[in-house]
Amino acid sequence: MNKILLLVLLVLALVLIGYNSTVVNFEKPLEGDSLVALICIVASLCAIILLLIFNAARKIQKKIDDES
Repeated sequence: MNKILLLVLLVLALVLIGYNSTVVNFEKPLEGDSLVALICIVASLCAIILLLIFNAARKIQKKIDDES
């Protein structure tokens, strides 16, 4: 996965978080569309974490390959 695709996926996840945070009704966050929006926010955060872990692992693998 190249850097451009990684950045696009990260930006897409951030946009999803931004949009879904506008959908959440903070008076009743666990009802109806607010619950779906909260689930999408959590899923987007998980995607960001996984992408950052993948990027770190790729950098470590590159350093190991360079040393060999």
